[in-house]
Amino acid sequence: MKPMTEKHLAILRRHMVEIVEMHFDLSSEEIGSDTLDPAIRRAMLEVPRHLFVPSSIAALAYQDGPLPIGFDKTISQPFIAAVMMQLARIEPGSRVLEVGTGLGYQASVMAKMGAEVFSVEVVEEFAEAAEARFKALGLDVEVKVGDGSRGWPEHSPYDRIIVTAAAAEAPVELVDELAAGGRMVIPLGGEDVQALSVIEKSADGSLDVRQLMPVRFTRLETIS
Repeated sequence: MKPMTEKHLAILRRHMVEIVEMHFDLSSEEIGSDTLDPAIRRAMLEVPRHLFVPSSIAALAYQDGPLPIGFDKTISQPFIAAVMMQLARIEPGSRVLEVGTGLGYQASVMAKMGAEVFSVEVVEEFAEAAEARFKALGLDVEVKVGDGSRGWPEHSPYDRIIVTAAAAEAPVELVDELAAGGRMVIPLGGEDVQALSVIEKSADGSLDVRQLMPVRFTRLETIS
């Protein structure tokens, strides 16, 4: 069999996005929207997801499911990644903190959308690999190795925070780094199943927390 070309991969990307759109329609009662944001759709069509998984499983990159990327971590299901970005309301110019870079797929999509992205990753090898991918794709994303639960205070406050790992409750440091009027999307709950949650911070610092749909994420790692 001949190797797949960029044309073939573009067809698979379109199919992936169509599946994501179908899941939005099916999950509309939980997530409050039946339509994928056109800006997210365009960015997902442009970012080559197969470059953000190990080369040995690149052929599986456009299936709508999580995939292992090493160190007992996964790249999120495309639908879940899209939901998190849509719930966060990523916009051009948004100052975004991502906790959990992985190999950089979600940060790349947000950067393609025109967001200013800062991403924290606890696994040094992932951070280095993600930086190489951002450079190759010409994307301006800042990455640091560290404890994501502490955020990246030097660049705060953030309009949006997306946490790609689960916690029992939102870390205090992340709440502090969220701007007034900002939104955080984070899986909250126990070891096995969590609720994908949206936290909105009002001008007086009070929080509104909404739990929307069941998800399953690995735990947010902290460094003592």
